[in-house]
Amino acid sequence: MTSSAGDFERRVSAISALADPLRRRVYDLVVRSPEPLGRDAVAAALEVPRSTAAFHLTRLAGEGLLDVEARRLGARTGPGQGRPAKLYRRAAGDLSVELPRRRYELAGRIMAEAIATADSRPARDAVVTALRAAAASEGARLAEASADLDDALERAGMEPTAEGDDVVLGVCPFHVLAQEHQDVVCALNHSLVCGMAAGVGDDPARVHLDPGAGRCCIRIAGA
Repeated sequence: MTSSAGDFERRVSAISALADPLRRRVYDLVVRSPEPLGRDAVAAALEVPRSTAAFHLTRLAGEGLLDVEARRLGARTGPGQGRPAKLYRRAAGDLSVELPRRRYELAGRIMAEAIATADSRPARDAVVTALRAAAASEGARLAEASADLDDALERAGMEPTAEGDDVVLGVCPFHVLAQEHQDVVCALNHSLVCGMAAGVGDDPARVHLDPGAGRCCIRIAGA
């Protein structure tokens, strides 16, 4: 088996692990938490035995869907403090399976690279303007069936989360591309969410670029 085939099998196995309804609930709880969660916290939140929570957390970590860290909880130090607790959080990497296998991410990288390295500033600005317009139009289309902006973001898998009066996103839909071509990709993302806001009759001016917001570059100001 080639390394490429082995990686594909690994990704299929990881996604298959989420077919169990309770395991999926465990996964959703952990990835939406702003802080890593331990076995006791997961068990209490889902009202399941600690051993059940531990079983599913271990499986998710083993499949690469969650990262694990060891940390002592509480203020007690010295002898008798016990072993560090295992805490779980969203895995750093992305995971996807496509059949047949496509290379859409590669196409995105090539296009982002072409825009970022355009020979002249006017040419680059013209392309970015067209990119923003296309993203806004696509955002409005994505939001067509949604009741409001939060619902549209949830349907799009962006995991909107309240932060005071504002809303931040738990997922950047273009995470890998944004790491390589931040200016271009964040402009696209901003226009996409503005389009979603307009599509549900909300005010696109509430949508701001904020590199420190959540796990994405978008902050939506309180109404």
